[in-house]
Amino acid sequence: MDKNSVDKLFGSLSEEDRKRVESILADRKKTEQVLNTPQAQELMKKLMGDK
Repeated sequence: MDKNSVDKLFGSLSEEDRKRVESILADRKKTEQVLNTPQAQELMKKLMGDK
């Protein structure tokens, strides 16, 4: 995912959702918790082309 894609994604979020995502990304522990969920793992596999 390039910077333009990330900017586009963040631009499509409501201000409340954007703040929520930024809060999670600013906290390493919260980020790790989210990335370790089965849903995030599956999404990362799809995004990286691993089916």
